Amino acid sequence: MTTPPVPTLAPVFDVRVTLEAPLEFGATSAGGRRIIPITGGEITGALEAEILPGGADWQRVRADGSLEIDGRYTARTREGELVYLSVRGLRTGPAEVLAALGHGEDVDPGNYYFRTSVTFEASTPRLAWLQDALFIASCIREARAVRYTAYRVS
Repeated sequence: MTTPPVPTLAPVFDVRVTLEAPLEFGATSAGGRRIIPITGGEITGALEAEILPGGADWQRVRADGSLEIDGRYTARTREGELVYLSVRGLRTGPAEVLAALGHGEDVDPGNYYFRTSVTFEASTPRLAWLQDALFIASCIREARAVRYTAYRVS
């Protein structure tokens, strides 16, 4: 019997997304809700692009303080090509660590779990490779930014 290939990870690019202060909705019919506006940032590596202002991270806050991440934003390459990014994932950890992150404190990323999947939409043939692979990211939360390294799953 043939077995499927074991996936491997290769780092492809680094991302830094700058953020405004969260808009705290509190408990809604869908659970806790907060929205964090995106003000800019950059992508470096195999993809070089500027993150444009106007996107956001629509987060759902679980009862234990963990966050379900749903980020959507746009980037523009140096060549002027637009790229749409959709980032979905989870940030969780001990209650005191999540509270410190929520207050904008620097926390060792080894003390919490923050992982996402990243998908892309682009209309140019040069960027088709972004739509033909799966990417996962290991993320760090800073006071006014999120940084992550995206890995291609092969």
